[in-house]
Amino acid sequence: MTEIAVAVVDAETPGNIGTIARAMRNFGFSNLVLIDPPALDPDGEAYGFAGKAREDVLPNHEVITFDELVEEYHTIGFTAITNESGNKHVRYPFSTPAELPERLATTGGPIALVFGRERVGLTNDELARIDEICSIPAAADYPTLNLGQAATIALYELSGLVLPETQLPDRDADRATPEELAGFFEHAATFLEELNYPEEKRAKTMRLIRRVFGRADPTGRELKTLRGVMRRASRLAERRQP
Repeated sequence: MTEIAVAVVDAETPGNIGTIARAMRNFGFSNLVLIDPPALDPDGEAYGFAGKAREDVLPNHEVITFDELVEEYHTIGFTAITNESGNKHVRYPFSTPAELPERLATTGGPIALVFGRERVGLTNDELARIDEICSIPAAADYPTLNLGQAATIALYELSGLVLPETQLPDRDADRATPEELAGFFEHAATFLEELNYPEEKRAKTMRLIRRVFGRADPTGRELKTLRGVMRRASRLAERRQP
């Protein structure tokens, strides 16, 4: 499992540190590193915003210097700049959070995700000392994000590197099997016949049905319900025939 720390540089408000700690707890991260932090009162905003992270992530944080950070970790610095050219940006090109997991999965040694100040982020001098830059794409006319928001987005994208697979949602668990889909399509074709649907239109209509349900990724239960509706409609149509 990749060792990933979350580093916050010179945060101005304790509340943002608490928000980041909470996001860490949500997505399976535990190593919080602070550089030049404000005072964190156990009865103050940091602990108030941290949720369940007040029990472990936040009280177990480590305070280090920026020099120690860049010496001890492979650093990923987060910045709001998304459209700078190679001539203007200190570190270019950059990655997006969605692109990081595949690359970081093979990075050796400890990794630190580095977030800067609320108003100005990381300075150019700091960015120049960081190994990689990551930027969250946003609207060109307002690309800056709240410190806690930026960290939450990044941690969500990287959660697959630290959470056990058993804790990740299985998107295929309820999805209809190929056999269930084949049975549904066969039933749909029979249904069109039972309705006396124009024979010359049936093939085209079945292609449409296959495309729609192919995109929809229905569950097995959904297909079962739809087949029940078709069976009931078929019985009603049969009763009404002269």
